[in-house]
Amino acid sequence: MGMPKHWSLPAVDALRSDGLRIADLDTSGTPGFDGAKAEGLTCLVERAAVLSGLQEKLYANGRSGDKRSVLLVLQGMDTAGKGGIVRHVIGSVDPQGVDHAAFGVPTEKEKHHHFLWRIRKELPGGGQLGVFDRSHYEDVLVVRVHDLVPPEVWQPRYDEINAFEKELVDEGTTLVKVAMFVSLDEQKKRLSERLERPDKYWKFNPSDIDERAFWPAYQQAYQVMLDRTSTEYAPWHVIPADRKWFARLAVTELLIAALETLELDWPAARFDIEEQKRRLAEV
Repeated sequence: MGMPKHWSLPAVDALRSDGLRIADLDTSGTPGFDGAKAEGLTCLVERAAVLSGLQEKLYANGRSGDKRSVLLVLQGMDTAGKGGIVRHVIGSVDPQGVDHAAFGVPTEKEKHHHFLWRIRKELPGGGQLGVFDRSHYEDVLVVRVHDLVPPEVWQPRYDEINAFEKELVDEGTTLVKVAMFVSLDEQKKRLSERLERPDKYWKFNPSDIDERAFWPAYQQAYQVMLDRTSTEYAPWHVIPADRKWFARLAVTELLIAALETLELDWPAARFDIEEQKRRLAEV
């Protein structure tokens, strides 16, 4: 496959987190993409069709017994655009082949289990495109920033997560891990919009304002997360998300790349095609 239109580098390379310092990230940038918004929106429509076709093949193979799956892990501060990714990117594929899970504050039942217990319950089955809106990484982000458990509890989790993800990959799951970042100014703008529009009130949570005070601590926690858990088998990709159109295009490209590595084809028929044609003609 050739380079996608307007990309000077493949998204999987341009957005790789290796060596990146979050403090230096230009959240309004478009790494690897040299087009403007108009070109980006056109590309998004074109590439969404490609993604849809690949995802249909994944689903079809799953229906035929293929155990492989793809899991998109979305992490980001409030207003980073995770919901927009689910709606506009995942919304372009067949919902029958999507397993979506959103992880909030653990329930009392979940608190009595290992932190990966609730994650394992939501893993995608064979042929499915799984989507985690927040994930197991909350247990080294929010938990760390707000001192919800002692350091001796959350510190070992980086290694546990790496081992967990290696297990998933070995079992046939392709991981696409995306960390989305907006600037403080852009976050304030998006929160303000939620307070100005009645159709956005439901998205607003007063605690989002409180969390802004913890921005430096979150930045540090995210940096350690990237440094400790970006591996060859499950690398992190960092997406500047001030431009919503770019974030959506970038995730689309990452998913396409992941699905293309599976070299999917349509599953062969499990019946005699000519015989079924004859039977149909006789009805």
